[in-house]
Amino acid sequence: MIVAERSAAGAADGALVLFHGRGADENDLYPLLDALDPERRLHGYTPRAPLTLPPGGAHWYVVPRVGYPDPATFREGYGGLVEWFDALPFPAGRVVLGGFSQGAVMSYAVGLGDGRPRTAALIALSGFIPVVEGWEPDLEPPFPPIAIAHGTQDPVIPVEFGRRARELLEGAGADPLYRESPIGHWIDPEVIPELREVVAET
Repeated sequence: MIVAERSAAGAADGALVLFHGRGADENDLYPLLDALDPERRLHGYTPRAPLTLPPGGAHWYVVPRVGYPDPATFREGYGGLVEWFDALPFPAGRVVLGGFSQGAVMSYAVGLGDGRPRTAALIALSGFIPVVEGWEPDLEPPFPPIAIAHGTQDPVIPVEFGRRARELLEGAGADPLYRESPIGHWIDPEVIPELREVVAET
């Protein structure tokens, strides 16, 4: 797997792992490593998704319908990601995991998948908890700190998906930080300070 890395300033307290969205690559969220961890307490990783699909860029899975990944390609992307993630030199409990769009979906998948270890925190930006054959969420407490941010004008992944994730998690006993912004399908700079606090407090 192709991965961009950013070293910690000293001995790393853990890791910050960010998954990019559909059609992007490992460089897309790389600047977010410093934005979320300006003191560089954590070793940063931004892996590239394994699939190359039209119209270009890297993809974690094929999208037949928003909210419902294609099972075969999801299994491929998820399997490779889990193998890479589990080989990191940090246990899951010392890893802050996050992503945007498809990357947020994969963050939920890796961080909340049935049988998966809990991460230190989970950040989901403009994504959804997937409904896909072969994967189920583990909704048993305790949960790590979870932050969800979504644009109310998102034409790619409508805000209802963010709301649905919040409701599912709250119904299971989690207490996610939830923020909506009057924007489209991108990351609102105004939520970064709160996300930075989530990372700092882990």
